[in-house]
Amino acid sequence: MTQSQRQQERQWKERKQAQHPHGKVKSFEQLAEDVGKNDSK
Repeated sequence: MTQSQRQQERQWKERKQAQHPHGKVKSFEQLAEDVGKNDSK
């Protein structure tokens, strides 16, 4: 049994998106900047 190319691509995209469900992970520099912005209020 073979799957169509479209099914394979859809399944691959679903697996790829499931790896990072909450978006890109921030670097330590970005986290430090965010903390600095919140402290200045």
